[in-house]
Amino acid sequence: MKNIVLFGPPGAGKGTQSEKLIEKYKLIHLSTGDILRAERKAGTPLGKKANEYIDKGILVPDEVVIGMVENKINEFPDCPGFIFDGFPRTTAQGEALDTMLNEKGSPITMMIALEVDEDELTKRLLLRGQTSGREDDKNEDTIRKRFKVYNEETLPLKEFYNLQGKYFGVNGMNSIEQVFEDICKLLD
Repeated sequence: MKNIVLFGPPGAGKGTQSEKLIEKYKLIHLSTGDILRAERKAGTPLGKKANEYIDKGILVPDEVVIGMVENKINEFPDCPGFIFDGFPRTTAQGEALDTMLNEKGSPITMMIALEVDEDELTKRLLLRGQTSGREDDKNEDTIRKRFKVYNEETLPLKEFYNLQGKYFGVNGMNSIEQVFEDICKLLD
């Protein structure tokens, strides 16, 4: 079983690469962003609670996200593995994910980090905001706040997985095809 954490700041290309990896390796894509957006759109209590955080550009609390991810994992007991996109976002979430997957006998295989500089990310997100309808991609101040939160709260996961020998960086500034090829070399 391949359990991959696809890692990188907002706009690094995690969603794009996830689609390609799903097709090639038949993995189940778990994107907390997609799950949260669906909850928000449906107007569920979780979605309403998530709105309070997301609209301010800050992270949804760990206990909400962890419970949601575990429920999704339990829906697919016989899959060949998962791509975790946007999760974990904090070391506490990484520890909780490791515990959860180790109990199931299928730990994280590796963390693949898409490395892209902030100016390029800002351009990508503003462009995405014009077509996606995502409010959090339309405002540069909100985008910059998301980078700040990422750098302070999420970037420490790099060291968490590096200490386990599971961290691998990929140049996310390359073409979509080259990034995918580089990821596949790591997985194969």
